[in-house]
Amino acid sequence: MSRSVELIVEGYVRLNDRDALEDILAHRQDLLRQLVAVTGVDPQHSIAQLSEEITIVEAGLATLVPE
Repeated sequence: MSRSVELIVEGYVRLNDRDALEDILAHRQDLLRQLVAVTGVDPQHSIAQLSEEITIVEAGLATLVPE
């Protein structure tokens, strides 16, 4: 999944679409908060995946010119 997130982020960076990147980031962060609260199953793989995707989106945001 990370490669697909990388491609999506690259597209939004090329379009200079900060709002879309911030929406993706907020969504991934919300999912991560929910997974951390899960009990009864081991969500570690999903947590690691979301953390990686958050890093990718944050890197994309860092390349945009500040508004």
